[in-house]
Amino acid sequence: MPTTPTLRLNDDRTMPQLGYGVWRVSNDEASTSVGEALKAGYRSIDTASIYENEEGVGKAIAAADIPRDELFITTKLWNNSHSPDAALKAFDESLARLRLDFVDLYLIHWPVAGSEAYPDAWRVLIRLREEGRAKSIGVSNFNIPHLQRIIAETGVTPAVNQIEVHPRFQQRELREFHAANGIATESWGPLGQGSLVANEELATIGRKYGKTPAQVILRWHLDHGLIAIPKSVTPSRIRENLDVFDFELDAEDVRIIERMDDKGGRVGPNPAVFG
Repeated sequence: MPTTPTLRLNDDRTMPQLGYGVWRVSNDEASTSVGEALKAGYRSIDTASIYENEEGVGKAIAAADIPRDELFITTKLWNNSHSPDAALKAFDESLARLRLDFVDLYLIHWPVAGSEAYPDAWRVLIRLREEGRAKSIGVSNFNIPHLQRIIAETGVTPAVNQIEVHPRFQQRELREFHAANGIATESWGPLGQGSLVANEELATIGRKYGKTPAQVILRWHLDHGLIAIPKSVTPSRIRENLDVFDFELDAEDVRIIERMDDKGGRVGPNPAVFG
């Protein structure tokens, strides 16, 4: 079973650098696919209340019978629950669905364009961390002004910002801000939501190492100190995505991938307007 490297977060806890994401996986599918992922060796599972599959994730975790301290479970607070009471209620409901006493990482899913409530939600997450029910706390899809505001208002820096990052949309400025402020960058949609797996340049690189384009992309994330959470419900691809620890990209490969960056390469919603 492969040993996944970890990153140390700014709260001195560690997080696996490669995890398993379950966006767009049904509740019924989640119990099976997460079970397959845990069997393959994944120990970090990323879900969210809006995915409506926390129950399936919880069922898989319970069935796997893996010691809790070997798992790293992430879930997220949805946009309609940023007020203090609603946020606390949403968190309790997520824990119940997951059948857990705590989560390893709790994230604000989006800052919500036009809303001023996300700092209140952040204060709730700080409270949950103090209570030990969310061991680490962070955000998702936050831009630099959002991050600056919550840090300035609370003095607490997120451990993680989970953002869209892949070779076509590398978000270098935001990642540089993260690095300067001790925030780990977690990449959602690390394969460009599947749009890059047929890319010929990546296939050419892969042939050098006997790897697929998807494995090349995941190696690129790892080599750049990013956390990646690829998603698949196919057992062979679940295992394939974890088989990326026996090679490293050379400098020319990295340059080729860096040239793929495109300001128009975003696949998902833009946080500046989404809410």
